[in-house]
Amino acid sequence: MERLETLIIGSGPAGYTAAIYAARADLKPVLYTGLEPGGQLTTTTDVDNFPGYPKGIDGPTMMIQLKEQAERFGTDVRIGHVKNVKLSKKIGKLHKVIIEDGSEIETKTIIISTGATAKYLGLESEQRLIGGGVSACAVCDGFFYKNQEVAVVGGGDTAAEEATYLSKICSKVTMLVRKDKMRASKAMQNRVFKSKNIILKFNSEIDEVLGENVVEGLRIINNVTKKKDEISISGLFIAIGHKPNTEIFNDQLEMDDLGYIITKGKTTKTNIPGVFASGDVQDKEYRQAITAAGTGCMAALDAERYLQKLN
Repeated sequence: MERLETLIIGSGPAGYTAAIYAARADLKPVLYTGLEPGGQLTTTTDVDNFPGYPKGIDGPTMMIQLKEQAERFGTDVRIGHVKNVKLSKKIGKLHKVIIEDGSEIETKTIIISTGATAKYLGLESEQRLIGGGVSACAVCDGFFYKNQEVAVVGGGDTAAEEATYLSKICSKVTMLVRKDKMRASKAMQNRVFKSKNIILKFNSEIDEVLGENVVEGLRIINNVTKKKDEISISGLFIAIGHKPNTEIFNDQLEMDDLGYIITKGKTTKTNIPGVFASGDVQDKEYRQAITAAGTGCMAALDAERYLQKLN
């Protein structure tokens, strides 16, 4: 059975940054990419808000460069995903990890960077245009639609926050709410109602996203009257929530009611010694590449200090 100092699960900004720091600390990290190598940024065409790229960079290229940087310092990057884990509650005890191909690994430390998956509607036209005008992050992509008309899907706090943010950038924001009222908090609803360029459409769902290569509009259906209508937009923001990728850690790690891993204080430590969490898997507030990278750095440093104490 293979034995490691540090195993990193996940390959987004958090995982690769953790790998860079762990490798430089001579922890000889092995990183498993997961089902979506590179994470959510692989579906982002342009990244303009990550420091160090004055002209911007596309998401897939950025992930390739982070991978190359991690490998330059000796990270063993492996394509594949972790199928199961058996975590030990005893300090210094090895954690057991089972890979999809059936191989088993024992490791002193684990850095979890499995991220969170944005929830989408599941329409063929929506999926086809992800990265071509369909986004799940207004803070990430809203800038590209400055002075343009966009739409937001959702009726909760996230949707209200996204719509309010976009209203300061875009000329018009159409907010599509599936029910006859919003479920966002009163405070968030008041922000929406006070924004003059947010147009609310209740009992409304998307029938189809219009456009071949980029979003050009929406066909909307009223789920009460069944009447269909079309609007012209250039950006569609899906704000119906995210799902943290934490299933394999159920009943072993402490999580909140949404499934996000709980970390202790300002650290990346979980309730299990030697297990650390970084990135969107433990962050439901910011969900940015730069904050994920920051916690990846923290996780590697926390893992290094843990190993030093063991030795």
